[in-house]
Amino acid sequence: MVIKNPEDLFVRLLSEANSAEKQITRALPKLARAADDPKLADAFKTHLEETRGQIDRLEQVADALPDIRIKRLKCYAMESLIEEAQELIEAAEKGPVLDAGLIGAAQKVEHFEIAAYGTLAALAGQLGYEEAKNLLAETLQEEKATDDKLTELAKQNVNQKAG
Repeated sequence: MVIKNPEDLFVRLLSEANSAEKQITRALPKLARAADDPKLADAFKTHLEETRGQIDRLEQVADALPDIRIKRLKCYAMESLIEEAQELIEAAEKGPVLDAGLIGAAQKVEHFEIAAYGTLAALAGQLGYEEAKNLLAETLQEEKATDDKLTELAKQNVNQKAG
């Protein structure tokens, strides 16, 4: 896809976000199964449902803009982050140390998404796509809240158990 203008860039970034979210929906059940701490497993399950809603929201963004269509692109950054998490699962025994690593891996994903949605929301605003900006800002807030929840799980419980 050739990027000639801000609209093309928006479509590219929106398409990458869509790919990233779909990859996350496949990864989260694996993270939940690998987690030993029940609260962490529940957090991954909850985020899976939230992620499905975020995919729907991306489709709403595209539907709200008549000239915008989500392209079939792969988000290689997300693919790499998920691959790192899978390697961690394979390298560590189930328990508190793996849980601490899973939180770190999940936060890498959240930080990537925070950057992606922040950029998309700002670009949507610049392009005058107000409805899209608001939808993307809603997802941005969810990603920040998930990151905060993971931080609290680590501080209150998981990291202490990992010793």
